[in-house]
Amino acid sequence: MKKKILLAACLFMIAASAFAGQFKKGQTLYVSAKTVTLKDGAGNFSKNIGTLTYGDQVKVLAVSGNKVQVQLSTNSSKSGWVAESTLTKKKIAKTSSGGNVSASSKELALAGKGFSEESEGVYAAAHSNLDFDLVDSIESINISDWEMERFIIEGHLKGADE
Repeated sequence: MKKKILLAACLFMIAASAFAGQFKKGQTLYVSAKTVTLKDGAGNFSKNIGTLTYGDQVKVLAVSGNKVQVQLSTNSSKSGWVAESTLTKKKIAKTSSGGNVSASSKELALAGKGFSEESEGVYAAAHSNLDFDLVDSIESINISDWEMERFIIEGHLKGADE
């Protein structure tokens, strides 16, 4: 009986550590979104203080929930908080000139979902009766921080008090 309890406790500890924050202080990460807004705090309504772009290398300074405080590797004075979902451990490829690999925002979005232009074309050909214009239209919508804040507050959504 004691062995079963000990085994269950060990399995619980392993499972709990697997779901703990995926990023740790001092870790090197890369921006995986086209642009990411740096905030002065981890709260939803923190002030915008800068921008990072796809492929930027950052160092983790702190982690709070699903927010990560990062510092740009090429400019130590540029730091702030970003959403955990905008970062990756995978190194982003650079061109020989040191710039980012050229990719459209559509290609970046597809890559993030596991699609390529080719796989999307195959899917579209197999489903020729579907119209993707509405999807493309929805993907082009940009919501400002002010509009997002108003929506969260007026909708009494979780996080409205942050």
